[in-house]
Amino acid sequence: MSALLEVRDLNVRFSQDGGTVHAVRGVSFEVGRGETVALVGESGSGKSVTALSTVQLLGESARLSGSVRYDGREMIGAGDKVLRDIRGNDISFIFQEPMTSLNPLHTIEKQLRESIELHQGLRGAAVTERIVELLTQVGIREPRTRLGAYPHQLSGGQRQRVMIAMALSNDPDLLIADEPTTALDVTIQAQILDLLADLKARTGLSMLFITHDLTIVRRIADRVCVMKDGEIVEHGPTAEIFANPQHPYTQMLLSAESVGVPPPVPADAPVVAETEHLKIWFPIHKGMLKRTAGHIRAVNDATLTVRAGETVGVVGESGSGKTTLALAMMRLIHSEGGIAFQGRQIDGLNTRQMRPLRSEMQIVFQDPYGSLSPRMTVEQIISEGLTVHGVEKGRNRREMVAEIMREVGLDPAAMDRYPHEFSGGQRQRIAIARALILRPRLMVLDEPTSALDMTVQVQIVELLRDLQQKYGLAYLFISHDLKVVRALSHKVMVMKNGDVVEAGDAAAIFDAPQTDYTRALMAAAFEGRAA
Repeated sequence: MSALLEVRDLNVRFSQDGGTVHAVRGVSFEVGRGETVALVGESGSGKSVTALSTVQLLGESARLSGSVRYDGREMIGAGDKVLRDIRGNDISFIFQEPMTSLNPLHTIEKQLRESIELHQGLRGAAVTERIVELLTQVGIREPRTRLGAYPHQLSGGQRQRVMIAMALSNDPDLLIADEPTTALDVTIQAQILDLLADLKARTGLSMLFITHDLTIVRRIADRVCVMKDGEIVEHGPTAEIFANPQHPYTQMLLSAESVGVPPPVPADAPVVAETEHLKIWFPIHKGMLKRTAGHIRAVNDATLTVRAGETVGVVGESGSGKTTLALAMMRLIHSEGGIAFQGRQIDGLNTRQMRPLRSEMQIVFQDPYGSLSPRMTVEQIISEGLTVHGVEKGRNRREMVAEIMREVGLDPAAMDRYPHEFSGGQRQRIAIARALILRPRLMVLDEPTSALDMTVQVQIVELLRDLQQKYGLAYLFISHDLKVVRALSHKVMVMKNGDVVEAGDAAAIFDAPQTDYTRALMAAAFEGRAA
């Protein structure tokens, strides 16, 4: 197999704050024709920087040395014309988040048309037919009806398919996919991986696949390069790496796939929160008089109970009603049906009546980057709830912050620092500390690990388990990552389009799912394929 892409002794340095950051250190690998090579590692390992180096997309602050040869041509130091001819024609990219890669002001047709006209010289009806052909190729149903759609009118999976169509529009020889499925539901993720594998088989496409998810690597890659701190620490055929990893870091990444099951809940554990026949419908208003023309049925009929020391996992694809259900339980949005908290019916309480209960029900959000104010120190962020609900008498605020920081595995000496000075896992610990300092009885965890590397996910799961055991916390855990759900949850509720399609003990749901939809979720998550 001849090499299409050859990287030899690649070094990348960035000028930063008067110093130099050595981001990639002596990296060497190659991608053969028709081959898929995976670059694997945690955030900051140098994966994306390495990929962007192939076509010199790193900006003026980057200094590169070594060699990157594409089809025999040297890319480092190549002129603008050579790079323009190769970018988008011979080498195409798919990025992690399609909403940041697609222009929100342009239709799907316009964005695909620009790429085709720029690189292929087609015009008029020929371009439209090529767009329809591409959208069909990537699995967009009724593609002609989607030509006038804007990105926000498509689902996450559809947007990613459009991104793939754009990348394939000029028949590239090499596709560089940078975390292309991280933000997607497991079933959509499986469909995208199937699509890429099918395209590779049909067109002989070569792929450089960047990910931190080893489950994906096992399924799609021929060879693996494991990166840590800017270096490749291990490489080889995928089956060999998984069967017999040699480097301690690779062994650690592989062991991070398994995170066990939660300890049992005491039989006499009291009920903390429950719902009965909960319904949340959002009216659709039309016309000048804003008459109700219909409803978005976000949650149709949800009944659940969560006890002290227990985790109820709520799973399903995006738009299934998971987060809406949680917000209704916390009385943050209007709903119909019964809601009880610590034995008290709260569905009829007004804002003033709910205020004393707020400290006892807290939420941790998905994105530790977006949920923490960049203008506040860690002490201010964690103690913010104390300002609203009051500090315990006789307690010093900084002492309380220091105590809770130690509880979640953070150094109290860092309390005067700002969020940007912490890693993603540390930021999520800050978010957990902010919720925990108020000593809540119920914590809603809304996708708290999805933005994190797998090894950090394991650390957060273990932390949540320990805190639950110590304080008897009740968790409502929302996620589409079924492996993490299995590790944390005692009970599971499966939702689809606002309906509860299955609910029960976690072991029963995972080992013997009763509905086709649940079986499809399990197959996508644990077998690496769509059911």
